[in-house]
Amino acid sequence: MNIYSQQLSSLDGQPGVLAQVKDKVTLVVNVASKCGLTPQYEALEAIHKKYSSRGFSVLGIPCNQFMGQEPGTADEIRTFCSSTYGVTFPLSEKIEVNGDGRHSLYSELTAHADADGVDGDIRWNFEKFLVNRQGEVVARFGPQVVPDADAVVSAIEAAL
Repeated sequence: MNIYSQQLSSLDGQPGVLAQVKDKVTLVVNVASKCGLTPQYEALEAIHKKYSSRGFSVLGIPCNQFMGQEPGTADEIRTFCSSTYGVTFPLSEKIEVNGDGRHSLYSELTAHADADGVDGDIRWNFEKFLVNRQGEVVARFGPQVVPDADAVVSAIEAAL
């Protein structure tokens, strides 16, 4: 399945946030503003800037399912991300990534395993999925794997 065909709005409510990254290599990350891993935003923005001219984008997916660590409104999330970390990559509307309310995008993403063979439910904030230009998942990285880790950077460069 091509993830770029999924329906998902941007943080400001405009439909088609996935269309903004269609035909790009995309790192899809469920994000949260009040998590111990939130400083990963800095590395996410850095790799977004480093590779964007080559057809790469980060896509942040706010989610409040992990200990309520993304409680803000769309405006609060946008302000936090831009003022604290200078985020310029696209952010989607807040969605659920696990459970009965799981967005169909995450039904597709979670079918793929990481390098340790872990698939299924999202374990925590900042789990990452690398998607190729055809909209297919090519790699999955756990929350503790930082966005600029050698494994992530190597996978991005190979997909580009």
